[in-house]
Amino acid sequence: MRIPLPPVPLPAHVVDAAREYDEGHREPVAPRDAATVILLRPGTSGPEVYYMRRQVSMDFAGGMAVYPGGGVDPRDFDADVAWAGPGPQEWAARLGCDADTARALVCAAVRETFEESGVLLAGPSADEVVADTTGADWEADRVALETRELAMTDFLNRRGLVLRTDLLGVWDAWLTPVFEPKRFRTWFFVAALPAGQLTRDVSSESSSVTWLPARVAAAQADAGELALMPPTYLTSLEVGVHDNPEEVLAVAASRAVEMFTPSVEPLGDAWTLSMPDRLRGLVAERRR
Repeated sequence: MRIPLPPVPLPAHVVDAAREYDEGHREPVAPRDAATVILLRPGTSGPEVYYMRRQVSMDFAGGMAVYPGGGVDPRDFDADVAWAGPGPQEWAARLGCDADTARALVCAAVRETFEESGVLLAGPSADEVVADTTGADWEADRVALETRELAMTDFLNRRGLVLRTDLLGVWDAWLTPVFEPKRFRTWFFVAALPAGQLTRDVSSESSSVTWLPARVAAAQADAGELALMPPTYLTSLEVGVHDNPEEVLAVAASRAVEMFTPSVEPLGDAWTLSMPDRLRGLVAERRR
């Protein structure tokens, strides 16, 4: 399936629906908070990123290649979760939300990454990270987390681990357009694959997984060979201009984000969805 990539003309029925919402004739669906993680490793063609192709049967982004992530769970708000690194107040300033939500987002980012890739951004102390999560006991815990039989706080406490929040960086924040029937307020994090850990094709929501240089993923999307939603495509473009994960993490270390909601804007004689201003030049250069 090929997804039109920005900027492209919108169908007339989408423009009409957006106008109805703008004029107050229709009420947008309340969005759910979510976190997604751009997992990075070095590559010869720039930083490689872990992509998961969602099951075609999924009711949101079916068949799309996405980053590990998902909705915030109520238990992600647990203030007793073991923590090492920047605290919730610092994350709140960078994520543009309150401290409780920031804590939950960071927990969700770490939990979802483990559930969907087998990679765990945690360790026995603030200076260590788990070296291997491929054993049967780890897999049992991953499944229990995924099915909500086990809470993240209990999982970490039982294993004597702390969340390594310093291993995460913040990259972007997107809110699904008002006219979509299913909406998410999603914060995008970045993280490097910890030394010794391996990704595994374990998520029940994916049909396949792959590591691709971010710039190659964007090129494959341009060619219609890889289906990416616009935020994933634009993020891949932006990450792909860097030479290695260290550069990406250095940029992320200085970022604070504001939630961006695409709106309908003119495109010649037609209409398209807007994008963050900082990405317009990058997209224009790509089109040239």
